[in-house]
Amino acid sequence: MKAIYDVNQIKSILPHRYPFLLVDKIIEMEPGKRIVGVKNVTNNEPFFQGHFPGNPIMPGVLTVEALAQTCGVLALQDEEKRGKLALFASIKEARFRKPVVPGDTLILEVNVTSNRSRIVQCEGVARVDGEVVTEATMMFAIMGTQE
Repeated sequence: MKAIYDVNQIKSILPHRYPFLLVDKIIEMEPGKRIVGVKNVTNNEPFFQGHFPGNPIMPGVLTVEALAQTCGVLALQDEEKRGKLALFASIKEARFRKPVVPGDTLILEVNVTSNRSRIVQCEGVARVDGEVVTEATMMFAIMGTQE
């Protein structure tokens, strides 16, 4: 999976940093329409220390966050949105189908369903080995600037 954007390019778009940057690379993108990101889940993730000792499972809300960050990379491609923040406005219909564990590779596919000047709505699906693990409809408010 060749990267269109590597982690450093993602960091130039999103304000997130370790340990909360949850997208390692972007492998596909149709500007304004669709994006596919990758998150390699390792045993070194800080949340595994407490979720759960002896049975590490990535928190479902963090798989939604990984989808949201992927959507953020896409949403902030528009010239008038560059340098701004994509803040969660709503999450609907989130479903957690299977646990995500160390060693998994999340494939994060997001499709834009609505893109207005200050509001972006996306549908996201996270998969591991082709099986859906998480899906959600998300809405973002485009606000302010990154500082």
